[in-house]
Amino acid sequence: MRRGVLKFAPLAIGSLVVACMPLLVDDRYLLKVLSFVAINVVIVTGLALLFGYAGQISLGHAAFYGIGAYASGYATTTLGLPWIVGLIAAILLSALGGVLLALPSLRLKGHYLAMATLGFGEIMRIAFVEAQPITGGPDGLGSIPYPSIGSFEMSAPVGTYLLAWGAAGLTLLLATNIVRQRPGRAMRALHGSELGAMACGIDIVGLKVRVFTVSAVLAGVAGSLYAHLVGFVSPSTFSLHFSVILIAMAVLGGSGSLAGPFVATALLTLLPFADAIIPGLSRDALALIQDWEADVYGLIIILVMLFAPGGVAGMLRRRRRGAGVRP
Repeated sequence: MRRGVLKFAPLAIGSLVVACMPLLVDDRYLLKVLSFVAINVVIVTGLALLFGYAGQISLGHAAFYGIGAYASGYATTTLGLPWIVGLIAAILLSALGGVLLALPSLRLKGHYLAMATLGFGEIMRIAFVEAQPITGGPDGLGSIPYPSIGSFEMSAPVGTYLLAWGAAGLTLLLATNIVRQRPGRAMRALHGSELGAMACGIDIVGLKVRVFTVSAVLAGVAGSLYAHLVGFVSPSTFSLHFSVILIAMAVLGGSGSLAGPFVATALLTLLPFADAIIPGLSRDALALIQDWEADVYGLIIILVMLFAPGGVAGMLRRRRRGAGVRP
């Protein structure tokens, strides 16, 4: 009983902090930064299912993020459709992209799969530039409205903050249910050994397609939230650089966990916005952090792979096991 209460205590405390943050903070900039954290939690949770549980790497996840952003932005600006319709369009098109990427990649593993997803990401980035009537080309797509339901528009930072974290909470709940049920056990088996999973009667083809699709859909939802929060999207946002950042978050978070990637996502998302959480940080210090941002992400991946292959999740597991040992 006590162990069960302690197990869910961090989740309850975190949920309470997130819910009370708008009451404790009136800084619009900080609330917007925390909304970015929630959006990245959505997309990295999908990547954690794909990479951390199923063992399928993706270096083109920024493409699904962009598909969701442009689909929702185009539907609401050019076509004048409601935000909900734009969100549905983002889900459907990103799911289609996930299926299209998964099918030809079924025979690929390891670095071959990584190269295929990298190529897909670069193809989509070029498509975002060339499809000027839809995406606005290199100049981007602007005047994207705030999310709205009927006549209620979530234009205030508090509204977009609650929407983003509501989506993050639902995503984590969905992912938790997936990994605790039969699909989660099948993904762990696939991660451990593809041949072993096949010997156990697991449909690895269908499993790969489903996990790619779910991960792509979550990236599309995150893209839709980002587009309506910022009001502007451009191809530069959905580059290889952003895909590497997502991989850094997943690697630092560790495999076989949702809590680890959540912590890693929060830390790495807040890194370039250090001035929002560290009072009195000088502009020179912030500029230095932002200039070396990409190098920090690359260094994190190298150090984690060398010294902490389990990432944050591995450290949390070791801590729990250590706490459970009694002299």
